[in-house]
Amino acid sequence: MAYWAQYAWLPHPNGPVVEQDVLITTGPDGKIAQVEPDSGPCPPDAVRLDGLLVPGQANAHSHAFHRALRGHVQVGSGTFWTWRDTMYRFAGALDPDGYLELATAVYAEMALAGITAVGEFHYLHHAPGGARYGDPNAMGEALIEAAARAGIRITLLDTCYLSSGFGAEPTRPQLRFSDGDADAWAERADALKPREHARIGAAIHSVRAVPAEQLGTVAHWAAMRKAPLHVHLSEQTAENDACLTAHGVTPTRLLADHGALGPRTSAVHATHLTDEDVKLLTDSSTTICMCPTTERDLADGIGPARRLASAGCPVTLGSDSHAIIDPFEEARALELDERLRTRTRGHWTANALLRAGTEDGHASLGWPEAGRIEAGALADFTVIALDSVRTAGPPPRLGAEIAVFAASAADVRHVVVGGRHVVRDGVHQLVADVPGALRSAIGALDC
Repeated sequence: MAYWAQYAWLPHPNGPVVEQDVLITTGPDGKIAQVEPDSGPCPPDAVRLDGLLVPGQANAHSHAFHRALRGHVQVGSGTFWTWRDTMYRFAGALDPDGYLELATAVYAEMALAGITAVGEFHYLHHAPGGARYGDPNAMGEALIEAAARAGIRITLLDTCYLSSGFGAEPTRPQLRFSDGDADAWAERADALKPREHARIGAAIHSVRAVPAEQLGTVAHWAAMRKAPLHVHLSEQTAENDACLTAHGVTPTRLLADHGALGPRTSAVHATHLTDEDVKLLTDSSTTICMCPTTERDLADGIGPARRLASAGCPVTLGSDSHAIIDPFEEARALELDERLRTRTRGHWTANALLRAGTEDGHASLGWPEAGRIEAGALADFTVIALDSVRTAGPPPRLGAEIAVFAASAADVRHVVVGGRHVVRDGVHQLVADVPGALRSAIGALDC
């Protein structure tokens, strides 16, 4: 297949640049075979893509079932902890069939927003009350199948979740999250197998949800498989205080002491850190996954992303609770939140923010061959309209700035995954009615 892009954001030795009339040839292996800038008019046998072509976006942190909470949790006031009570109610209403329908619709919504790969932080393992399904991985398999139906890639970050707090047994809503101990979690996770569109990683839900003496089991499982390891870190000050009381150290130090930090680890949120925490994360080259739209929705706070990035931590982006699914909003929020915190501008370039949402995001999910428009990379790309009311006007050479600081998910016109046209002219090619699918799947939960 050949695609002709009116404009494309391409790698360059001095940093990415916007080129025009770019012919991209894809091979039968789903990878880019050749990229030709300034190729002239669109050839008759190529698919014409008007607008700005960028690599597919990587959603590095997702809880698919949280999409059902949208609207419900915006009523009234409260905290993260009151939000969590609502989340438990929706979690208790799902079974494998319902989760397949919901996740397919959610992943299709992601595709419409320009997302070509998702990191699914999956802890909804068992039936309500903790009973096992006939296939102990029925819920995880539903997510893998949902991604296939929606036409995107997935890294299933199978999550160890054993405790309601430091030394506390799971509460009744949390029983379906728990395998009992980390060894049983590892045995179940071993049965998950990668597929062409799916890879398997691991996650520690948080230091409050996995006893300290079992953190190393999860970290070792991921290390032996050279798989991604993700963890919620210091999202709430209450968690930090409880960790200090229980162990005398911060969550970051506890993870470091049990071998859970490193280049394949992504610390999600990392909002409330000490100076020592920052040094531990940067010295270990741990990736930081920021989820700005969720962090502001839950009133979590603004994390030190710029400080961590300046010290060498890669930064990625995720939509987390799906208060909104818009990778361009996540990217600009990283810069705009920093402006509010510091009252100065220009902490991140548009190119750096696009890289966070593409190349670095894919690498954190175990897809290092994705996130770039170059020969040999996966043929995963997104096209943003340059003629909408949000994007019209600026010259195309400012494409990165237009994408990050002006465009929204509504401006995504085309999405290609593995050389396959998944979204064409703003219409999903595999899920006929995405809004209808969302209404049906969420309505069936009766929450």
